[in-house]
Amino acid sequence: MLHADEIKELQRRIGLYDDEVAYKALFLHFYKPLLKFAASFVKSGETAEEVVSDVFISLWERRQQLENVHNLPVYLYVGVKNTSLKYLLKQKKQVAITIDDLSVELASPHQDPEQALLTAEMMSRIEAAIAGLPPRCKIIFKLIREDGLKYKEIAQILNVSVKTIDNQLAVAIAKIARVLNVQLKKTTR
Repeated sequence: MLHADEIKELQRRIGLYDDEVAYKALFLHFYKPLLKFAASFVKSGETAEEVVSDVFISLWERRQQLENVHNLPVYLYVGVKNTSLKYLLKQKKQVAITIDDLSVELASPHQDPEQALLTAEMMSRIEAAIAGLPPRCKIIFKLIREDGLKYKEIAQILNVSVKTIDNQLAVAIAKIARVLNVQLKKTTR
């Protein structure tokens, strides 16, 4: 997992020195999460691969301007979202597509030791609760919990307010807690 400073350094090396090794490292780091994100739009693994490849090809072609990109993860996610929507509009000749029209697949929750300790029954209940979330909640939940993006970054990617992200995550957590029969404490802000 690359940290923000490492991403910035790879970005600098690509922009200034046409560094193909840095480009490959960046590609490998972002490929899988961007592929899942694209697939939530286009509903096809093959098309999602094309979308992500197109975004990375465009990134390489515009590498001289890469130094001007302040938040590369947001830049890449927005690029994937826009490329996916262009593809869908071309295919379906639709006027518009909203986040609520998307279906999102979340990665397996067995990613860290803490989660591995949960029972199979509990994991099954959690997966069912997540699968039952509305599309907007599910995609926001995925971007926060799996991809580790910040609220502000997700707001930029999805073109919504940070408050919307906060509200949607609260809805997701409340629905998951209800399915798991967990009482949440109310907090004052």
